[in-house]
Amino acid sequence: MPARPVDYELEGKPHEGLLVSADGHPGPRPTVLAFHAWDGRTDAHDVFAHRLAALGWNGFAVDLYGKGLIGETTEECQALMNPLVGDRARLRTKLLGVVEAVTALPEVDASKVAAIGFCFGGLCVLDLARAGAPLKGVASFHGLFLPSGLPTATPIGPKVIAYHGWADPMVKPDAVVGFGEEFTAAGADWQLHGFGGAMHGFMNVGANMPEMGIQYDSKVAGRAWAGMSGFLAENFS
Repeated sequence: MPARPVDYELEGKPHEGLLVSADGHPGPRPTVLAFHAWDGRTDAHDVFAHRLAALGWNGFAVDLYGKGLIGETTEECQALMNPLVGDRARLRTKLLGVVEAVTALPEVDASKVAAIGFCFGGLCVLDLARAGAPLKGVASFHGLFLPSGLPTATPIGPKVIAYHGWADPMVKPDAVVGFGEEFTAAGADWQLHGFGGAMHGFMNVGANMPEMGIQYDSKVAGRAWAGMSGFLAENFS
């Protein structure tokens, strides 16, 4: 699929995403933003943008940390992610900045944009829904359900779907209940799909730390991706 890097600024600093265009579809197209996990925009993350383009939409691999900034160790990943998780107002500003930058691209149909995210990125797309971002829908994969503590758009406009591993030690059952209560109170059209036995990171091919509750699961990953494909098709129709 045709792909090109896209430079944009957040907080006055350079960032670089990757736009993968739906092959054979000239003109502005529905576009899906893919928000990375705690390590940043890696080659493995870019794969999701290509997979989205293969479904007939543009895929945009987001960079939230800054051009070339990638965490390679647990400590480096925490140092990149924690300041944003700890300051949700700052995170919201950066997220909305990404949406603004991408919707301005000539390849993008600004009226048909959605977002998906993984782990930290799952929290990001839920925060975009909470912020009332101009999106058709958001899909969170093994994302964190921590409330933002910020004012929430009511009713929430984007449709919301979350794919959750029931054996994820980072998101306990009370957090799952809290997710449902929060998005119900905000008037969202929301869904939650739980997968028995699935751990955190079930979409991440490289995840292999079952002793920490982090493990790739090819069967669950396939089911979740298929569900997301139908969800986005419904919202882009």
